[in-house]
Amino acid sequence: MHKSNRIAGGVAAASLSLLSAYVQAESASAAPADQELIASAMSAAPPAVGKRATIVTMESDGKMRTLRQGDNGFTCLPDNLQTPGPDPMCADKNAMEWIDAWASHKTPPPGKVGFMYMLSGGTDASNVDPYAQKPDPNNHWIETGPHVMVVGSDESFLDAYPKAADPDTSSPYVMWSDTPYRHVMLPVK
Repeated sequence: MHKSNRIAGGVAAASLSLLSAYVQAESASAAPADQELIASAMSAAPPAVGKRATIVTMESDGKMRTLRQGDNGFTCLPDNLQTPGPDPMCADKNAMEWIDAWASHKTPPPGKVGFMYMLSGGTDASNVDPYAQKPDPNNHWIETGPHVMVVGSDESFLDAYPKAADPDTSSPYVMWSDTPYRHVMLPVK
């Protein structure tokens, strides 16, 4: 193992340890299930962002429930157990508006560039259909690892990145390029 890999591994382990300790201290009064949701949500972002973010979860009725109020402008959501892979995410205000538009099948608000973390990885997904639930021969299913996303940018920004239906997911690319939900995927590993 290279020295840089050992250092990165050590930093990651230390970060996870600190994150775990923080979640336990911060969530001591929360129900055990809520503690797990908070830990999952915080894993989406760097510890400095996750520990100060608002944590929400979607209830079975589709409404959001706040598990912990934050103060840094980011909102984190835990892994969705209904999807095939890990997908906790943490988003700034503009990205949360973009997520709401996507979830509601509405056009994202113009002129609002947002940033999202998915450092625990992302659910495997179609690269061409924002609403595909499973792979099929025509929906260009891809595997995504840990990444960050820039959403809501204009075409001139997106034109700097590949828009292939079957992208190299180890390099930056545009996901859902022919939809209003197009965004840049930036792998971090």
